[in-house]
Amino acid sequence: MIIKLAAGTVRRRLAAFAGTFLTAFLAMALIAGSGLLLFSVLTAGPGADRFAAADAVVAGDRAVVLTTEQDKGDGEVKVKTKSERLTGAPALPGELVTAVAGTPGVATAVPDAAFPVALDLAGVPVRAPDRAAVVAHGWASASLTPYALTRGAPPGRGGVVLDSALADGLRIGETVRVTSRTGVRELRLEGVAAPATAEGVPGQAAVFVADAQVGELSGLSGPTAVGVRMEPGVDAATVVASLQERIGGAAAVHTGADKVTADLPGALPDYIGAISIFGFVLGITGFAAVFVLTGTVSLAIRQRLRELALLRTAGATPSQLRRMLSLEIAIVTLVAAVPALPVGVVVAHLVAARFRDLGAVPPQFTVALNVMVLIAAVVVGLLVTLLSTAVAAHRAVRIAPTQALRETVTASGGGRALRVVIAAVLVAGAVAVLGLVPLGGVYGMGMGFVSSALLLCAVAALGPLAVGAVTAVVSRVAALSGVLGRIAGVMTRAESRRVVGVAIPLTLMFAINATMLIDGEILTRVTADQQATRSAPATVRVAATNAPGLPLGVAEQVSALPAVTGSAATIGTRVVVDLGGKPEDYPAQGLQVSGEQALDLGVTAGNLDDLGRGGPDGGTVAVSGPLAEERGWSIGDRPDFWLADGTRTPLTVVAVFDNWRGFGDLVLPAELAARHDPRGLVGALYLRGEPGVAEAVHAQWPALAATDARDPRGGTADVQNQQAAWELMVVISLGFTAIAVVNTFAIATSARRREFAGLRLIGATSPQLHRLLGLEALVTVAVALVLGCLISGAVVGTFSLAQDGQWRLFVDPLRYLAMIGGVALLGLVAAAVPARLVVRRRSLPGH
Repeated sequence: MIIKLAAGTVRRRLAAFAGTFLTAFLAMALIAGSGLLLFSVLTAGPGADRFAAADAVVAGDRAVVLTTEQDKGDGEVKVKTKSERLTGAPALPGELVTAVAGTPGVATAVPDAAFPVALDLAGVPVRAPDRAAVVAHGWASASLTPYALTRGAPPGRGGVVLDSALADGLRIGETVRVTSRTGVRELRLEGVAAPATAEGVPGQAAVFVADAQVGELSGLSGPTAVGVRMEPGVDAATVVASLQERIGGAAAVHTGADKVTADLPGALPDYIGAISIFGFVLGITGFAAVFVLTGTVSLAIRQRLRELALLRTAGATPSQLRRMLSLEIAIVTLVAAVPALPVGVVVAHLVAARFRDLGAVPPQFTVALNVMVLIAAVVVGLLVTLLSTAVAAHRAVRIAPTQALRETVTASGGGRALRVVIAAVLVAGAVAVLGLVPLGGVYGMGMGFVSSALLLCAVAALGPLAVGAVTAVVSRVAALSGVLGRIAGVMTRAESRRVVGVAIPLTLMFAINATMLIDGEILTRVTADQQATRSAPATVRVAATNAPGLPLGVAEQVSALPAVTGSAATIGTRVVVDLGGKPEDYPAQGLQVSGEQALDLGVTAGNLDDLGRGGPDGGTVAVSGPLAEERGWSIGDRPDFWLADGTRTPLTVVAVFDNWRGFGDLVLPAELAARHDPRGLVGALYLRGEPGVAEAVHAQWPALAATDARDPRGGTADVQNQQAAWELMVVISLGFTAIAVVNTFAIATSARRREFAGLRLIGATSPQLHRLLGLEALVTVAVALVLGCLISGAVVGTFSLAQDGQWRLFVDPLRYLAMIGGVALLGLVAAAVPARLVVRRRSLPGH
């Protein structure tokens, strides 16, 4: 009986359920889309197998692995293993190739030295399609993919063979400039090769040089991997065991799908950053969807109090009403899921395409469809709507049957003590996040969102208590506009629950999105300010125009120009730090200085002049203030670090510096960074000297760009891309919350048709009703913005203090006012459109 009643109610009152349907549809579409994105990066493979023709591959570690043991008492020991992927690959000892080749069952052992290079033809960069990594190898390793010549001949000394993607449009015999960390060389194009399969090695473009020239071009002391082909008929497992026994702990043997992990790490797609991004996308969209969906369902049930009271009068019990409401919302949610899932798939593809354009995910990233993710989105949507219905119905169905005879039906306003307790716990959680978590670190943006979410939930938990307090003030301001203003003030104060239902989505819309945008702007501003401070002593910044950097030897030659009085060359790299048993990857810079100071890192302790004077291998390091504080390091400490190729080395702390944003947390001697980073190129060279330095550089090195060192664009590209990624996430959240706001206003306004009819019957004109509703909407929007500004202000101000000690509520005043104005305009329009439709005379009851 209840099932038939619920189905019949939904069928006959489609318009009444339209708002809930739309919100459920959008919520499940967003959850499905963001869920698919996160699933896709979590399950993305390591890339194509460059060793397809090998039976096994011998290679060194490609990650730093740390194992810790924790005594849990009673003899129980908990073992934790954490790993961090490297960006480079260690060179294997030359004798290891001989050991591998001499293993029983091994037919051939092919050494492969992989190293990144940059190509240009007469100053015009030769780039691979889809931002693929350009990696050079010795010609002997071409057989491991395998590559075969399609034109020309194998490379001799001074020659090069390019894969067909790179060689498109080039002619045999042309001179190609090859830039590697050891220098710039002009090589003759002697051949073009193509892989055996049509798909080749996605994400990689291959360059082959003469085997005798590999060491000279790469700077490697040995191969980075050894491809193994086994003799026919041998037992592969036995050969692998023999290989591992013979090479010991110097390397590992990779077989099957694991072979791809033996490739150069920098040539494989990196999904670590994408996991964080899409996890955050799921967090934002999921929270917004659940938050708005809960409010919409609660508001929709509240609008049916009179109907529920009449059903109680007819003899319906509270349990029957709860079952009826749950069945109705389940039907609506499941129907909404039908179009929501395909829309979610489309959203996932659109977002993935945009992130590929921004470079936030690898170019070969694709969205993987998964039925379980789609089902999970429906289950989440259904659970949220059912839970929201259960909470809202708990009060609604307790209406006494006699209330059906009253003109206005209201639900019980009990549970205030519980609301206050819940809100206090949520606020305490937000304070703990803002006060205890280091917001200046890598998790600052994420923690800003978490604290905003906790404060929003606290406001929602307080409901009429929080909104009513603000409404009481704002409504009295509105009363100054005249009689209609006083009526609007009285009505908003009397119907604080209705104001809650409409204002909270607006508060969410402003608080979350403003916090994310402003926090991103603060990071960009602080990074730009520190970049300007760092480069202030320099007059010229030199960078390569046709390569990702210039060799250290070239930078030294430029620094030796007579007009140069000081220089600072920086080499970007990565360093792994042991954070209490968890390896963590940090951006770092190799630094080489000469003459007068050309780069100001804001040293607060120690002396950068001691960098590179720490004994053998230049074993010194400068550390950023936040990292030194986190690890408790001081001048003279000698912690262990893992360099880009996995080399573990102790480095003596010789300085602590403050201007680390957009630069790196660690500074190493440039030679040390170049020797252990596979690319090892100078990204920027800062020069200080007499007028005419830029002209002197350009005259001798036309391929180098010498620009004003104070140009704010220098060194901030990564931050700008990150800000673009944040803004895209905000757009996703903003689009959903904007539709939710319009939907909520429509539900709230359409439920007041009886009220408007009564006002018309006592003589109120249509223009008066429009002005009244406009003033009510103005009060509601103002309340929402006050709450939103308070929440975002608390989070943004604390976040800003953590960055550079300055308290900010915004970065750009005009942009902040535009955000407030945009949300206010949306709220007023969202209120005016349904009001105009409902207040029309023929749409009211009795007309």
